[in-house]
Amino acid sequence: MTADLIFAAANVVGESLIWDDDRKRLLWVDIIGKFIHALDPKTFDHQRWETDDFATSLGLRRDGGAVVAFTKKICLWNYDNQFYPLATVEPELSENRLNEGVIGPDGAFWVGTMQNNFAADGNPVEITKNTGRLYRCKADGSVNSISEDLFGITNTLIWTNTGHLITADTLKNELYRYDIDPATTQLTDRRKIVSGFERGLPDGSAMDADGYIWNCRVAGGGCIMRIDPEGKVDQVIELPCSCPTSCTFGGEDLSTLYITSARFTIDHEYLRANPQEGGLFAIKPGVSGLLEHRFG
Repeated sequence: MTADLIFAAANVVGESLIWDDDRKRLLWVDIIGKFIHALDPKTFDHQRWETDDFATSLGLRRDGGAVVAFTKKICLWNYDNQFYPLATVEPELSENRLNEGVIGPDGAFWVGTMQNNFAADGNPVEITKNTGRLYRCKADGSVNSISEDLFGITNTLIWTNTGHLITADTLKNELYRYDIDPATTQLTDRRKIVSGFERGLPDGSAMDADGYIWNCRVAGGGCIMRIDPEGKVDQVIELPCSCPTSCTFGGEDLSTLYITSARFTIDHEYLRANPQEGGLFAIKPGVSGLLEHRFG
């Protein structure tokens, strides 16, 4: 199984890759670059929108637009230059920012926070404490905390066929499975399903039609691993980048797995020799994916 570079995006931190089946295009953010990207992988028609704030994640809306998370705010977006504030998360925690955000099967935007790891100019800042939490934002703008658990870096939000939520703490190099209370949406009974995998650290994930999770291994991992909902490793696929960050199934029959990557904190000399870092990659894994859930 070979991964190909399909778009030399040179993203500083490419993240939150999703497939828009209506427009047949990929959408993702470059957090540090302050850009949102769209790419038709068939024609390679590319659009890019610059943002004033750091866009950290995004999802599709049922009414045809998108929802975008910034440093603190969650906004509605109609693929133009305007962002309409919907909610603010953790306004009292000035050192925290939003990170991973994914639309759940309930139509809400499930999003995590973390201690901010970059300064206003985009330079890296050390994370010194576990202050990340998980939240759920509804279409009416209401936001509620869904767990008391604290994270170093919140990442991965996957809903399994058995009604569980799988999420990760990148700093701890762990993935967890939660029960979801159907009445309150609170997360309960956390179980560690992956811990200490030796290749990099867990970042974003996608689920295939067989119920397996594809997890990007950032921080030098240079691979993506396929695990079952119990955390058993099924496959490890090598990638031509050192820091894969997020992935999604898209294209015809949702049979292509697309992967973003990052070049944040990578040495300049290494980048000169490896200009594909920060690019968008694609593989044909032999399985298909699932359509994105939509907000609203």
